[in-house]
Amino acid sequence: MTPLDKPLKRQLTIGDKSYTLSLDANGLKLTEKGRRLGKEIAWKDLVNGDAAISAALNASTDAP
Repeated sequence: MTPLDKPLKRQLTIGDKSYTLSLDANGLKLTEKGRRLGKEIAWKDLVNGDAAISAALNASTDAP
């Protein structure tokens, strides 16, 4: 198995928008292409199930 010792970045398209997905030893980050701020999830939160709680809370604060 190859260790994740440096960041890995990939571009993906969701709908009509382009995003950058960055994976590193701490977790993952999804940002809209050309932006700096995005959604981050730490690996420990994902494993513990805290990511689902965080996503639900963020969704409730993002609602119009």
